[in-house]
Amino acid sequence: MIDLDAVQSLRTVAREGSVAAAASALGFTPSAVSQQIKRLERETGVSLLERVGRGVALTAAGTHLVVGSSPILAELERLRADLHAATPDDGTVSGEVRIAAFSTVVRGLLAPLLGDLAEQHPALRLLVRESEPWETVALVASGQRDLGIVHQWGGVALSIPDHLVVTPLFTDVADVIVHRDHPLAGHAALRPGDLAAEQWVATFETTICRQWLRRFFDGVGGAPRIRYESMEFENHLELARTGAVVALVPRLGRGPLGPDLVAVPTIDPASTRDISAVHRRSQADAPALRAALAALVSHSEPRRDGHDRRSAP
Repeated sequence: MIDLDAVQSLRTVAREGSVAAAASALGFTPSAVSQQIKRLERETGVSLLERVGRGVALTAAGTHLVVGSSPILAELERLRADLHAATPDDGTVSGEVRIAAFSTVVRGLLAPLLGDLAEQHPALRLLVRESEPWETVALVASGQRDLGIVHQWGGVALSIPDHLVVTPLFTDVADVIVHRDHPLAGHAALRPGDLAAEQWVATFETTICRQWLRRFFDGVGGAPRIRYESMEFENHLELARTGAVVALVPRLGRGPLGPDLVAVPTIDPASTRDISAVHRRSQADAPALRAALAALVSHSEPRRDGHDRRSAP
């Protein structure tokens, strides 16, 4: 019999391009993943992976197994959800929901939500992993996470597979953070041309936030001028506090600026990002996922249309 857990590992190796990267994504050791793949090859009697440069790729047989297993794994997941849904409803929601989410939504939305969910559904277990939106989509699509929270800035693309359901939550705003003595601190709003000569602290090149910053300066030569790079927006605030750089920091999960910093919104274009939840269509009827998603939607309502005072600059 084919080990479906090993098939999931094979799918992850194919997506990540190496055993080590797949092991990191799955939370296993590389040795454990290698053993799963070898056992799967013994069970099927064919080679499933081949070395390509420093990485690996699926053989023709491996590709056939991964593609052919997709509907089987999806059907098993639907069956699992149906079994939970068929349980007599006594108001108890139990089980486990594995969540992947980006850092600011963990801090600004999930942290208070987790406590409320624990009170409402003591038998519900939530596991949270921090990840960038592209990784979150891949984790949910491949079955490694059940629910993802992602963001999409302006026209920066985020590809969502057809078997995922997208639930819009709210729109977040990012402001330019400058020192109070900065010449731009008194502006009501800032355009790209106003910021062309500034030095910036920004997230890494591979992030959606950084891609949006580049998109913001379309048509403005030489900008943005990145001086510092950090993945933590709290670090961006502290670096902006020195007066050496400015930063574009979302309001979601942002702490108090204190007396030294000023937040100024951007226009033409506005710096906004749409926050959404994603889950597999085959899990739509799972009570545990429905409870977690409903709580997300409920906690997001005050933030829609900028009504949440915690989102103020």
